[in-house]
Amino acid sequence: MTVLYETNANPDGAELTSTKAHRPVLAAMLRGAANKCMNCGQGKVFDGFLKNAHACSQCGQEFHHHRADDAPPYFTITIVGHIIIPALLAVEVLWHPAIWIHMSLWLPLTILLALSLMRPIKGALIGLQWALYMHGFDPDAEDDLPVVPAPAPAIVERLS
Repeated sequence: MTVLYETNANPDGAELTSTKAHRPVLAAMLRGAANKCMNCGQGKVFDGFLKNAHACSQCGQEFHHHRADDAPPYFTITIVGHIIIPALLAVEVLWHPAIWIHMSLWLPLTILLALSLMRPIKGALIGLQWALYMHGFDPDAEDDLPVVPAPAPAIVERLS
């Protein structure tokens, strides 16, 4: 049995071209990590610690529809783990400190590192979504939220 896979195949033979403007991915991620608007570089992405702004105060670019979800904590845990665990093991092998020294050193350092990395990571993910026209950042896309059906007339009458 032979399987043939064709990628970007167009039945007419014409090449597909995108009419959307190119958005630089790395620049958008760096701007998001620095709490700057991915579009203009002036406004802020976040209103609070992790609460994103509805839109940029300078250019009006909307941020409310991003879907970072659980990705920032996953990436933060991975990065913090890759920093803390080798450092902990190196200290243990070199100096063999008491357990109370480990606890007083690594627990606060882990918490501090996780809290300091969470916001830049979330901003970078929002920047990535903006650069790739994902989750509402594409002006030509349809709404990706499910449509909530209207209640049945019998239920509405009962509630009245």
